[in-house]
Formats: sequence, C-alpha cells, structure tokens
Amino acid sequence: MINRVILTGRLTDDPQFRYTPSGVAVVTFTLAVTRPFANQNGVREADFMRCVAWRKQAENIANYLKKGSMVGIDGRLETGSYERNGRRVYYTQVVVDTATFLEPRNASNSGRKQRGDRDTFEQEKNASRKAREAFMKPSEEQRWFDDPFADNGEPIEINDDDLPF
Repeated sequence: MINRVILTGRLTDDPQFRYTPSGVAVVTFTLAVTRPFANQNGVREADFMRCVAWRKQAENIANYLKKGSMVGIDGRLETGSYERNGRRVYYTQVVVDTATFLEPRNASNSGRKQRGDRDTFEQEKNASRKAREAFMKPSEEQRWFDDPFADNGEPIEINDDDLPF
C-alpha cells in the first residue's frame, strides 16, 4: 500500500517542541496549504494540516522555522484516537519524514504580503507577466526572420526527388 503526502505551505504558528518521557525529540505544527483553485467568490481558500516530526527532523524544524515560514514536507498520513474527558477523540496528521526549508534563514517572519509590501509584490508580478508576454510574442520583424515556413508571398518550389514518398 502507498501512503505518501507531499505538501508545501506556511506554518500558522511557531512549532511546539518537546521531549517525550523517554527523551525523544518531537515537534508539532500546523501547515496552511493554499488550494489550487478559487471558490465561487474568487477567493483561494486554504487547508490546515496538522503535522508531527520526530528526532533530528523535529530539532531542525524547531530551531529554524517559525510562524509564517514556508516549508515543503514529505511524509505519511496517520490517523488515531485517544480518550479525553471520557470522550473518544479522533485525529488525522501528517508524520513528516523530510522537511525542506523554502526560504532563507533571514526571511521575514510572515512573508511579503503580511508585511504590508503588497504594492511591491504586485509590481514584481506585473513586471514578470510583461517580460513573459514580451518573450512569448516576438515582433513582426522577428517573426518573419525566425519562421522558415513563413508565407513571404513567393511560390515554394519542391522537387519530386526531395519527397520521401
């Protein structure tokens, strides 16, 4: 059976690090993962995934990640239950095998959008879009020179010996 989860998102809060009674490092955190589509109102919603990591991976996450940090995780889905106040509580979480830190260490705490730097973000996005459009749409002059099959108004001569059939 295959049980594999790969997610990319931002931490919703600082990781909660502790040691078990037997001395094993464990960290828990929640990862906000934006959905790839927008709802009926045009808003992209997020799913909040509960994650747990153990041993050295837990220490690294606790030491280098904080609220708002972007991280990619690879792990497996785990379900379970426990008793709380006489009631059975069921949970689902991602057990992290590997975590990839997707921002430099000195990146801001909560990302560009939350810093109030929204205008700069939009300017960069528009500049990127304009550059992509310019690259994808060469000028008419360039298009004529680049396309060996362009119709320049002259008849094309094809010799029967040049045809493979």
